[in-house]
Amino acid sequence: MKGKRERGIRLSNDNQLLDVQNLHTGFRIKDDFYDAVDDVSFVLEKNEILAIVGESGCGKSTLATTIMGLHDPIHTKITGEILYNDLNLSNLNETLYNKIRGNDIGMIFQDPLSALNPLMRIEDQIKEGLSYHTKMNDQERQTRAIELLNQVGILNPERVGRQFPHELSGGMRQRVIIAIAIACKPPIVIADEPTTALDVTIQAQILDLLKDLQKETEAGIILITHDLGVVAEMADRVAVMYAGQFVEVASVEELFANPKHPYTRSLLNSIPQEDNHDSELHVIEGVVPSLKNMVRTGCRFSPRIPWIAESEHEENPSLHEVAPDHLVRCTCYKHFHFRDEEGEV
Repeated sequence: MKGKRERGIRLSNDNQLLDVQNLHTGFRIKDDFYDAVDDVSFVLEKNEILAIVGESGCGKSTLATTIMGLHDPIHTKITGEILYNDLNLSNLNETLYNKIRGNDIGMIFQDPLSALNPLMRIEDQIKEGLSYHTKMNDQERQTRAIELLNQVGILNPERVGRQFPHELSGGMRQRVIIAIAIACKPPIVIADEPTTALDVTIQAQILDLLKDLQKETEAGIILITHDLGVVAEMADRVAVMYAGQFVEVASVEELFANPKHPYTRSLLNSIPQEDNHDSELHVIEGVVPSLKNMVRTGCRFSPRIPWIAESEHEENPSLHEVAPDHLVRCTCYKHFHFRDEEGEV
């Protein structure tokens, strides 16, 4: 590797599918570029689910669309490495990237209604990727489309295949998006908030479907979500993202049992507790800073925990290994307490 290489989530090995190192994605605002993804590094392995969690505006979806190569190069500046099969995807032209999308990396988009073409029948949208990436004839593509609709749990797939997106429910549209994403059996699947805006019953069905698909294909899944309940149920490893950076990375068991970073602890403390109905819901002070107004030096979470002295933060926070494969950014985790605990410390 050339240049600086910050410690990633896990050392690479033979099971490695994707190696992202020192990735920056900056958006143009007037004459300058501002990083929405700022020096992110991680490795995705076969047959694992890596969850990336954080509030809206932390850079999760930007990371996903950067890996998929979906940003306009005129208004976006991307540096770093996205290594897949000895290819650096960040350097690929559009023609080569089109061979990767769908075939090697599938994406389940957050809003299926906007991701689907309203003027195309469902079966034709599934067959589109098969036409581009396989040598199937039309009858084989038709058979595969119906097979996929059946696989994702859609009843009467022949009828649904002839329908248009607006004729389907939100849950059915989400299943169609999953069918499109897995049509070519890609080894990597990115699921961007796959259960957003769905009712609890449909959410559970979609999550079960993702787990079943992973077992069948041994795909590596990047699961982007703000729902820590989904993380606890689905993930093998977790990366907590704040203001464009990973602030904590650990196995799902370690993260929930032994959270370290103030942001991680604040997120977990915000979850309603079933056994304590009388306590007030914890609210994290402040908001995620905007790209243009974000202070790029020091701990980016420090403005939201002003009761922690500035001297307890690093000037240039880096990821520290506090336990095997458990990484935390900035030393402020050693001194953090919640404001209402201040008198107890």
